[in-house]
Amino acid sequence: MPPTSGKPVTAAQGPTDRVLTIPNLLSVLRLLGVPLFLWLLLGPEADVAALVVLMLAGASDYFDGKIARALGQTSKIGVLLDPAADRLYILATLVAFVLRDIIPWWLVLLIVGRDLLLAPTVPVLRRHGYGPLQVSYVGKAATFNLLYAFPLLLIGANDWAISAAAYPVAWAFVIWGTALYLYSAGLYLTQVVQLVRADQR
Repeated sequence: MPPTSGKPVTAAQGPTDRVLTIPNLLSVLRLLGVPLFLWLLLGPEADVAALVVLMLAGASDYFDGKIARALGQTSKIGVLLDPAADRLYILATLVAFVLRDIIPWWLVLLIVGRDLLLAPTVPVLRRHGYGPLQVSYVGKAATFNLLYAFPLLLIGANDWAISAAAYPVAWAFVIWGTALYLYSAGLYLTQVVQLVRADQR
């Protein structure tokens, strides 16, 4: 896979400087839903309401990209907001689920450790004149798997009619999502190394 440069591109080729767009509004609303989701899950333990918030967040994550491409509203801030909202939801959900004993600690360490491993690459890329790399399709697939897994895990943790059926499906999504999440980290690091070496040459 050739490295994807984060250097500026023309408006016809890449994101624009627009801020007030429908996809950006959806991303902001998704970010604002994080504290509400945490409060519902950890405060009154209103799992049905928390589940609705989580599912709406997952739906908005899907539709904001579709809308951005359909209306030509892909923006530079949106390219940053969308993955930031995804990671914040994933982190918040992992923490809440651990506190509720829905998932084990080792899963949190794997997923959060992956992001901590990649964090130092941002200043490295900046020193060589590159911005953050675009999210790969593998990374997007990993995120979708995890965002599908979380509502199913919450359903499986309850004593509802569909809980028994949801639980194994949830863990299938967890396993695939985590594996893809770690694999995408390897791809990302490979791209960073290629860009740094190319710049040094």
